[in-house]
Order: sequence, then C-alpha cells, then structure tokens
Amino acid sequence: MHKHWIAIDWGTSNFRAFLMKDSLCVATTHAPCGLLNVPDRQFAAALQPLIQPWLDKYPRLPLLMAGMVGSQQGWLEVPYVALPAGGEQLAAQVASVNTPWGSPCQIIAGVSGPNAFGLPDVMRGEEVQLTGLAALHPQAQHCVILPGTHSKHAFLLNGQIRHFSTFMTGEIYAVMLNHSLLGRDLPEPSDDASAFSLGVSHAPAAPFLSNALFSARTLRLDGTLPPANVASYLSGLLIGAELLALQETQAWIVGSPALTERYTRAASQMGISLQPADGNDCFIEGMAAICRSLNGERT
Repeated sequence: MHKHWIAIDWGTSNFRAFLMKDSLCVATTHAPCGLLNVPDRQFAAALQPLIQPWLDKYPRLPLLMAGMVGSQQGWLEVPYVALPAGGEQLAAQVASVNTPWGSPCQIIAGVSGPNAFGLPDVMRGEEVQLTGLAALHPQAQHCVILPGTHSKHAFLLNGQIRHFSTFMTGEIYAVMLNHSLLGRDLPEPSDDASAFSLGVSHAPAAPFLSNALFSARTLRLDGTLPPANVASYLSGLLIGAELLALQETQAWIVGSPALTERYTRAASQMGISLQPADGNDCFIEGMAAICRSLNGERT
C-alpha cells in the first residue's frame, strides 16, 4: 500500500496543503488562514478542520510543514539551518510538534546566512522551492529569483543553497501606494504596460531608490503619468531596481504565473533572460525530496 502524507505551506497570510501519495500530489486545499489569522496561537485547532476530509479517509496522516509556521510567530520556532544548505541539511534539523488527533507532525527549518553583500539574511519556505527546483531541473549551478512580498535572489551549487539576498520589493510597493504621498488620492489602478516599461527604464537611470521613487510623484504632477497608471510605473521601477542587483544575464524564476510574467517582462527589457518554473511544482517536489531524506531514502 502506498504511503499517504500531507505537505503544508503555512505562511503569515495564507495556508496551502497538498495530499501526497509517496512523491505525487493527489489533492490540494488552501485557505486565507495564515498565522496572523490564528487566534491565541491555537494552531492545531486551526489546522484540523482544514485537513479533516483527508484525515477521515486516512487517520493520523503524517504532516510535514514549511514556512512561517516555524518562525517566532508560528507553532514552534525551529532554528535556522546555516548555509550551505540542501534537502539533507533541512531534513536533519526538522522539529516535531504534537497533534491532538495523533498525526506525527514535523516542521522544516528555514535557512540563514550572509547575503551577496555580506549582510545577514533569512528565509522560511523558499528553501523548499529551491530544493524542488534543483530536483526538477538538475544542473551544476542555479541562479534563482523567487518574487514576492520579500523577493529572494538565490545561488545554488550542486543542489545546495550557497547564498541568497532578500529584496523588499512587494512590501515597498504596498507601503508606497497605501501609506505614502505617492499613493495619495489615486483612482483604481489600471495595469498599463507603457507605464510599467517606463518605470523599468528609469531604474538604472536613477540607481538610488529613495530618489527614484519620488519620480512617481513628479511624473504625475507634470502629466506624464495619468493617476491610474502610477501603480504600474511604481511596479516597474521597483522590479527594475531589484533586477539591477542580479549579476547574471540568465536566471530561473519560481513563483505564480502572474508575478513571474511581470518580472520576465522587466528582465527582457533589461537584457536578462528568465526561465520560469511553477512555484507549486517546486514546493511539492522539494517537500517530497525532504520527506525522502527523513525516511532515509536517497533523493
């Protein structure tokens, strides 16, 4: 009989679970039930109803969790794995928590180490996607972008994460639009390709971001940017500024199709070629690889 288990990606805002049969995903579920939505840190109580249909069919299913669930704000803080790190190192440092219904449950640690600029950096969750990318597309070296609220640029050597750097691109975008002068009194934004392209082109022309950001205000004032296009311009400017840090002209990009498309468009304008890989596929394969390591199997 094939072994069933559940792979879980539990972040601050969202929850995703994948019912696994050995290394294959056979069902999925998701909910806007991130850590911030769990009252009084009652993580077991929040988790059980989300996976109960699977528990009804397979009682005491083993659980393997990744993401911010292993942070200080999560179910249990799991110490970071130091660089360099791959699937075997991640499997060696999982932590266990008890579930009231009897499922064995383990949480994967994040990864920490100096970034490309010598500053301390951390990730939780992306290390699983990187492990999965290396398994799905084996090669000696991987340069990878994982876009998001806190975008990551990572370099892998022989399947191990050697260093990575975090860029607060998504968070800066949200803060500027919602809490700064740049976003004041804007109408509903429209996704405008020309405004996005203008932002990308201005990123290398004005390499100091705190200076470049103000152009979202001045271009609106002089009539170059219609108010509805400010968001598109700001998105292009911030993604372009992030891509300036990329040392290579070719890289993988792992994420959702909508977000990877914007990065790919900006990168192409800057002479950078990005190869997309689906974020879910990489996460599932990464969890399966770590699970095999936990079970003593060769990955």
